[in-house]
Amino acid sequence: MLIIEDDPEFAKILSKFFNKHGYNSVIAATGEIGIQYVIDHKPAAIILDITLPGIDGWAVMNELKTNPDTRHIPVHIMSGHDYSRKGLEKGAVGYLLKPVSSDDLNKALNKIETVLFNDVKNLLVVEDNNELQMSILKLMGTNDIKVTAAVTGEEAISLLKKMHFDCMILDLGLPDISGFELMDKINSDPQIEMLPIIVFTGRDLTAEETQKLEQYSASIVLKNAVSMERLIDETALFLHRVESEMPENQKKMIKKLRDQQTPLKGKKVLVVDDDMRNAFALNKFLKSKGMEVSIANNGEKALKHLEDGERPDIILMDIMMPVMDGYEAMQHIRKNKEFQTIPILALTAKAMSSDRDECIRCGANDYLSKPLDTTKLLSLLRVWLYK
Repeated sequence: MLIIEDDPEFAKILSKFFNKHGYNSVIAATGEIGIQYVIDHKPAAIILDITLPGIDGWAVMNELKTNPDTRHIPVHIMSGHDYSRKGLEKGAVGYLLKPVSSDDLNKALNKIETVLFNDVKNLLVVEDNNELQMSILKLMGTNDIKVTAAVTGEEAISLLKKMHFDCMILDLGLPDISGFELMDKINSDPQIEMLPIIVFTGRDLTAEETQKLEQYSASIVLKNAVSMERLIDETALFLHRVESEMPENQKKMIKKLRDQQTPLKGKKVLVVDDDMRNAFALNKFLKSKGMEVSIANNGEKALKHLEDGERPDIILMDIMMPVMDGYEAMQHIRKNKEFQTIPILALTAKAMSSDRDECIRCGANDYLSKPLDTTKLLSLLRVWLYK
């Protein structure tokens, strides 16, 4: 169990609780360390605080849920502020408002273990168009998903009362009651367990309809999915599917969608490194992700690049360079108000904690040791460009 929490006392309480229930706990006091630990330790589940020093919990959540290797990991948010709707929309299995009781923790663990130990997830499709319903059933029915179909709102309510569903795909136009009325009934009926709801519609919602959807309980997650690719992507998020284990046709659909939506595509990066082999290897790798790359071989040239008006979205700064090293270059960059908000990732062959502290002191937002782990590099690029 990875606990990303900056309050050491609360982190200890959580660690003790999960250890008691058979989980080894690892604690990360910042979002940056949390992301590194996800890659290093591959946790079964994650407890996440939102208000963290450095990058916040939303940036961490965004990275976890956009990375195919970590997207399936159940994340339970525990925060001092109520952003429950936003947390659930981003794919959290649950949201607790601090302070939490032992009963709250038991319920959180139950939610996590429902995801971890149920190999087959239950999906309810509420759609009255027979052709479209059959298309969704054919697309979604796999070894790890049991799909049940309903044609009317009343049929859906009956099914929801009888069995547990992990997610629901809903058409708003049903023959007996509207999708809005169905969600009203789900929201007000204590017999029905709240679940993520994906609204599947090919039309743009009116302002009035959008406002209606926003009035529903934070326990109901609403997403517009206007294509089959989006539908596969959203259900994979809420059903916590391991992407590498999905059928090949579904993986291709998600990859196609993600390639269109990647946060790296079109972003400008300045690589500052005196070793041209490293610089060109980075250039090739980053361009393959759709980024626009500029190269400077020392700190002085990096400053000239910025002063000439070519503003990058992010800077990768080597530390040990001739003429002007990375420490000095970062200090100069941060002195200029125009460049103070550009994220800088420091790159160095040294791995001492004192070097990391010095990088941060001189203006870096984060730090990567050489040789570079491209998985970690991509994670940090997505995190800082998202933020």
